[in-house]
Amino acid sequence: MRRCNLPQPEQLFVSGRPAPHIVDLERLTFNLPDTELVVELKKLNGTPPEVLSHLELMEVMLPLIRADFELVQTYEYLAEGPLECPIAVFGGVKDIDVPECKLWPWCEHTSSDFSLRMLEGDHFFLKSSRNELLSLLSQDLTSLMNCRMGRWLSDKSRALLT
Repeated sequence: MRRCNLPQPEQLFVSGRPAPHIVDLERLTFNLPDTELVVELKKLNGTPPEVLSHLELMEVMLPLIRADFELVQTYEYLAEGPLECPIAVFGGVKDIDVPECKLWPWCEHTSSDFSLRMLEGDHFFLKSSRNELLSLLSQDLTSLMNCRMGRWLSDKSRALLT
């Protein structure tokens, strides 16, 4: 967005992903045959067994999953200055693939506020800590909206005084 002179985000929320400059030497799985990719999905423990065993559904889902994995597994970081927006990072306490030490370096990618919250669960803490995550996101978004409203009111009052 920055390279295209587009508006910058007000805030960046990151979930279970190492900082972009950290080289992740994970095994490529996006190009595996379907049966092997399904085995990998089972290992990740994020897809319900009922979905994995439903052949017609998997026929539809595998290309989407494969494309997602390819984006993540082939991403190449280009060094740039930090973003001006706050970054809020979430991780799972028991996530062995993306531990806390791979999440802290996100702080280098903002010149604004940074927060890291570790929630109960593995890589799919989104399921096990759903309510806590939604509460934290709600707090962050409310705070963001209050700041925007404060800036807007400040601008309006300045305009009225001039």
